[in-house]
Amino acid sequence: MRIELTSIFVDDQEKALAFYTAVLGFIKKQDFPVGDARWLTVVSPEAPDGTQLVLEPNGNPAALAFQQALFEQGIPLTAFGVDNVYDEYERLKNQDVLFSTDPTDVGEVIIAIFEDTCGNLMQIYQTKL
Repeated sequence: MRIELTSIFVDDQEKALAFYTAVLGFIKKQDFPVGDARWLTVVSPEAPDGTQLVLEPNGNPAALAFQQALFEQGIPLTAFGVDNVYDEYERLKNQDVLFSTDPTDVGEVIIAIFEDTCGNLMQIYQTKL
């Protein structure tokens, strides 16, 4: 058994694609129509055949409520591993990404939390070795 797909809810698929590719640096993997929406995935350029992140519309009321509740409580929807949180934080800050938590040492990892412009808080983390 493998994890090949994981989803995040977004309020606008085109805006999400722009943010996740142009700002975060992911690459588009799949993009085709599915009803009124698109099947839209991105992957890490470091693992183009790895796990895909589905940028899924939050049109379902349950999805929207879940997304809004996490955001209001300051809870990141998911986390992305980075080699150096401080460098990635500076890179993203220079692209006007809004952080709710600056790099913070929380024991085994260093984290930072930012807004993805699509209704989510996301976390980057670096494992301390």
